[in-house]
Amino acid sequence: MRILITGAARAIGSAAAAELSNRGHEVVATARSLFDLRDVAAERKLELDVRDAASIGSALREAGELDAVVNNAAIHTAGPLEDFPVERVAEIFDTNCLGALRVVQAVAPEWRARGAGVVVNVSSIQGRVSTPLSGPYAASKFALEAISETLHYELGHFGIRVVIVEPGYTDPGMKPSEPHRGPAAYDELTEQWSGADATLSPAGRTGCEVVARAIADAIEDPAAPLRVPVGDDAALVLSVRRELDDAAFEAAMRATLKLTW
Repeated sequence: MRILITGAARAIGSAAAAELSNRGHEVVATARSLFDLRDVAAERKLELDVRDAASIGSALREAGELDAVVNNAAIHTAGPLEDFPVERVAEIFDTNCLGALRVVQAVAPEWRARGAGVVVNVSSIQGRVSTPLSGPYAASKFALEAISETLHYELGHFGIRVVIVEPGYTDPGMKPSEPHRGPAAYDELTEQWSGADATLSPAGRTGCEVVARAIADAIEDPAAPLRVPVGDDAALVLSVRRELDDAAFEAAMRATLKLTW
């Protein structure tokens, strides 16, 4: 299969490129800069900015006919919502959610005509459960999940599969970005919330190679479910969230993380 990956320069994207290449697939790795792709294992490497429809179109023309796309490009910035700059929220949505939709819209007509194709949208545990200080990121992933579910219903009719991969905390994590500190009144919350990943993943964060295998399996398995949680923390949190109402889940989260805020 010929598979295009967005955000392939590092972490999950780079690991997915290596895993799919090792399985014999033709990988087209993309990122905003070719330089960032220099160490990525892929047969082809192209510049692609998911925020720019013209960039997407150009990359897809160079890539040729595709069998699957992995929408992995994403950014994350933490901080309290009280005064989080709305323009930064818009940037996160534009990359994490609308970027994936742009790519799907670019390939869907051809795939619909031929009756086949696979879309893997890399979401997050925070696409199902929001947390303090990650509001913009979680909101963008909630939106990505909603769009993905709608695409599942709409495109599935034409033989196009859509799979949402939901990693928990992974190692290495996302590319660091400048956090939004917000008012000093939130400093205590920031201090209490730091280290939450270690509490939820006492054995350590899930390696990106584990997420990469889940992505590759989802592409190769016609029976893959709509949602694929990855990592012990993701499985635990999502299982508990399904079983508890809002108040009970919040109480459990506070007790587990020793959150008194």
